[in-house]
Amino acid sequence: MLQLILGGARSGKSRLAEKLASDSGLAVTYIATSQPQDGEMNERVAHHRARRPAEWALIEEPLELARVLRETARADRCLLVDCLTLWLTNLLMLDDVERLTREREALLDCLAELPGEIVFVSNETGMGVVPLGELTRRYVDEAGWLHQALAERCQRVVLTVAGLPLTLKGTAL
Repeated sequence: MLQLILGGARSGKSRLAEKLASDSGLAVTYIATSQPQDGEMNERVAHHRARRPAEWALIEEPLELARVLRETARADRCLLVDCLTLWLTNLLMLDDVERLTREREALLDCLAELPGEIVFVSNETGMGVVPLGELTRRYVDEAGWLHQALAERCQRVVLTVAGLPLTLKGTAL
């Protein structure tokens, strides 16, 4: 089962994804896409790390998400990917402008063949004003297109607001 959990910053999306992974009854592998570089981001990572059960495996992969999913997905495993918008940011910041397209297509192409359960977490960024700056607008556009393509492929899509899940697609929580 593929699930996409969307929400704004501090909306409860990661906590919900962690609960879904725990409730799956499967061994859990947490795939972290962040690249902490400052004190505040390091604090966020530490907060997430402290919440996770010690028995969960951890893979840190900022760029090659499709490769890691293909190598790690198993029928008896739940993969929790947190977070797609950080992954997208990592790719947007590279000098190789084609890398984002290749990695995005590789991700979308591999989803149908992956066994087990996969829970994706991502920030819903397109609910406000059109941002200033070309890179920021591209980020919001790319995130929106990625979310649409993933939502089409996922069996469940949930929007989390104020810690409350609203099921957009699939069985309600």
